[in-house]
Amino acid sequence: MMVFMLSGLAALGFSGCDPASNELKERQQAVWQNPEDPQAYIRLGNEYAKQQLYDKAVEAYENALSLNPQSGITVYPALGAAYFNRRQYTEALGYFKKSLEYSPEDSLRFYDIGNVYLHLQKCDLAIEAYLQAIENSTAFQEAHYNLAICYIRTGQKAKAQDIYAWLQEKNNYLAVSLERHLEND
Repeated sequence: MMVFMLSGLAALGFSGCDPASNELKERQQAVWQNPEDPQAYIRLGNEYAKQQLYDKAVEAYENALSLNPQSGITVYPALGAAYFNRRQYTEALGYFKKSLEYSPEDSLRFYDIGNVYLHLQKCDLAIEAYLQAIENSTAFQEAHYNLAICYIRTGQKAKAQDIYAWLQEKNNYLAVSLERHLEND
């Protein structure tokens, strides 16, 4: 677990204000002042998501989308992430797939799709998505790692070991974690 230290009086709770709360209030105020501005709703949704208020984030993103359907390029991935964090994987998958309409080679969206399939325990589909993410961004270490997890789960240990060897040179943290999965298989 990471612990961040604050300096001065804020660390002792004497700041008198919560920056996250102030940011949220500012975003809400912007929406109240400009209820027809989809960007204001997107920023509000992002703030809600940052504070893990996913139901409210979804509502804000949907408002942005209703005001401007072209905001889907920004809103669909955000909605996918919000639904993913709510553990509503089927809904998340739909939004991540919709986001590919705007950017059909988006490595991060394929990675997100792979993660959804991994949580749904559909490793064959996850493998396809991770391979697509890697094809579009060969250095995507996390996609390689999750691909290896899928290979382990589908009995393709040799492929997972190849990725392990690659990760040893690229990202020791992921390599060590993957090594544990390989040993436990």
